Amino acid sequence: MLSSILRPLCLVVIALALSGCSSDYQWGWYVVSPVTESGRINLQFLATGALYTLGISLLAFTLAMLAGLIIALPGLSSHKPLRAFNRVYVETFRSIPVLVMILWIYYGLPIVSGIELSAFAAAVIALAICESAFHAEIFRGGVNAIGKGQFEAAEALGLNYFQKMYCVILPQAIRKMIPPLANQFVYMLKMSSLASVIGVQELTRRANELQISEYRAMEIYSILVLEYLVLVLLFSWLARKLERKAA
Repeated sequence: MLSSILRPLCLVVIALALSGCSSDYQWGWYVVSPVTESGRINLQFLATGALYTLGISLLAFTLAMLAGLIIALPGLSSHKPLRAFNRVYVETFRSIPVLVMILWIYYGLPIVSGIELSAFAAAVIALAICESAFHAEIFRGGVNAIGKGQFEAAEALGLNYFQKMYCVILPQAIRKMIPPLANQFVYMLKMSSLASVIGVQELTRRANELQISEYRAMEIYSILVLEYLVLVLLFSWLARKLERKAA
């Protein structure tokens, strides 16, 4: 595990060091150096933003999975109105940029409904809504990949639609869904940086605030790149391990 994460991390660090040697830019790594007291404080300030990043990503991903499953079921129905509902939902929210949805939920929802949400809650809901459309397609594709004989066997047992899905089809389809769902979580992890525009204190927001006070953009944003790289590599490794276990 460590080698798979540290290898690309070391390459990025080496690339940054070489770029610093080949340009006239005066690097000031002291602002994020663990050797100095101010550097340790700045690093701690940046690192605590990871808690918000992970919190937003995990909550939004969980809500998106639940909503995606609910939206996917009508798309698997034989009734045209239900399939039409699925198609309208998926095409609508798959077409809206995540940033636009975040801004609309945070600023527009109070005007339309009188419901005021915190920046954190608005970011989670906006990400979950946009992501649920992609999850619905993943669930629909996973279920459609199951052989017709499994559906016929479930019907022969006298199971109703929801029993058939819950007991027979979905347990098999989940194995096929793990790789695309893992990719969507990585995508969610990166898209959570957009929550910085409404003031959520996640990684990108912390880096922006530190840059304003220290005026060392390259050094701070280089650390930000490394933070996201570590998170993405870690969860990618976990996803591959889960995929092998499920297989």
